Amino acid sequence: MQYRTIIRITGLLMGLFSITMLPPALVAIFYNDGEGMAFIKAFVVSLLLGFCLWYPNRYHKADLRTREGFLIVVLFWTVLGSIGSLPFIFANNPDMSWTDSFFESFSALTTTGATVIVGLDDLPKAILFYRHLLQWLGGMGIIVLAVAILPVLGIGGMQLYRAEIPGPVKDSKMTPRIAETAKALWYIYLFLTLACAAAFWFAGMSAFDAICHSFSTIAIGGFSTHDASMGYFNSPVINLICVVFLLISAINFSLHFAAVTNKGFNLKVYLKDAEFKVLIAVQLILTAICFFVLFQTNIYDSAEETLDHALFQAVSVSTTAGFGTESFHSWPLFLPMLLIFSSFIGGCGGSTAGGMKVIRIILLVLQGSREMKRLVHPRAVFTIKIGNSVLPDRVIDAVWGFFSAYALVFIVSMLALMAFGVDELTAFSTVAACLNNLGPALGEAASNYATLGDGSKWVLLITMLFGRLEVFTLLVLLTPTFWKN
Repeated sequence: MQYRTIIRITGLLMGLFSITMLPPALVAIFYNDGEGMAFIKAFVVSLLLGFCLWYPNRYHKADLRTREGFLIVVLFWTVLGSIGSLPFIFANNPDMSWTDSFFESFSALTTTGATVIVGLDDLPKAILFYRHLLQWLGGMGIIVLAVAILPVLGIGGMQLYRAEIPGPVKDSKMTPRIAETAKALWYIYLFLTLACAAAFWFAGMSAFDAICHSFSTIAIGGFSTHDASMGYFNSPVINLICVVFLLISAINFSLHFAAVTNKGFNLKVYLKDAEFKVLIAVQLILTAICFFVLFQTNIYDSAEETLDHALFQAVSVSTTAGFGTESFHSWPLFLPMLLIFSSFIGGCGGSTAGGMKVIRIILLVLQGSREMKRLVHPRAVFTIKIGNSVLPDRVIDAVWGFFSAYALVFIVSMLALMAFGVDELTAFSTVAACLNNLGPALGEAASNYATLGDGSKWVLLITMLFGRLEVFTLLVLLTPTFWKN
């Protein structure tokens, strides 16, 4: 294990990450909200810590293997999540404990969107902007951004990319060079963010709200600048814009890349993709169910208003964004539970959404169907195809292994919360919300997570990391095999 090389890379990333403290400091100066010094302190501390890690190891540039790649990814998310808590610790408003500061930072960086802050409308603009900036950086993955520039520093990036990019098939690359792949992802990501911000602004948001909400929409994070979330704006147009960009962000970004590089914009790329078609089908079914139940219970005054809320909440929760037009926990209990279960599906592999990913659900269903056929025809050979491609058994085995590990982490986390005295509904919904990087929950955490104890918050923080790193990346570090030479 090349420990000194790993420490050097971690120091470099900490130094680069410290730059993210400067834009919020400028926002604080512009709005004169009094919190600029908190970000300056955080910048200095982050830069010094990064320098202390990098300088003694600056000449260690050994090649990375797969094991080092996994370790660096986990270190990045844990170290940078910890460094990201510094502005919350140093800030006077809000006055947060260390536990709450770490929780808010990791929730933002992992795009979970669970918050312990009450009174968002009265927060300094710099703090609000910083929360959304963390989500935006975490959405595509800070590691992918680093891969685009690490070759300049003499670091190969394929190991990092394979450990970071979501989805069961990680060996394919959109371009021959990994740095070009990462840059292509970020160009698309940046373009969508700018387009989303412009759409929100034209629809009536202030420039500040439009920028912040575009960050959290494209990242599928769910943070808002207002306690009422999207319901604050009370605008069906804004809701529809948010739905459109959430769906775009929940699609595999490699499809976006393929669509815009085939002689303009080729819509057929999406229509040929099985995962995309299943994603859209799931959204339509959920919206229809929510609309029917809400319409039958006469919660809203008109069919148009019912459809607006049904569509928005179905897409927001199932793509693991967690925005709200109102508190969906006030709906008939069947619907909140249905939507939370839908978050286990999440978005497509290679998207910014959380959950187990649509492609894995497809493979699990196909494998289940194959096993039933084998019961009827024991000697027959059945293959599993996605499109025209036959998938090897190792991919199916990996999906089953992932599902087992996902279920194990869920059960252990839920039991840990109940050991801290959390009731069953709150424990189930908060673990689901954090493992799927969703955010909104039920029970005691229906409004926010502030009322939970410190022990419960640390359990959920670790659960967020498991969800963001897709379980295996973090779980593999706990196996003795990983540490053997």
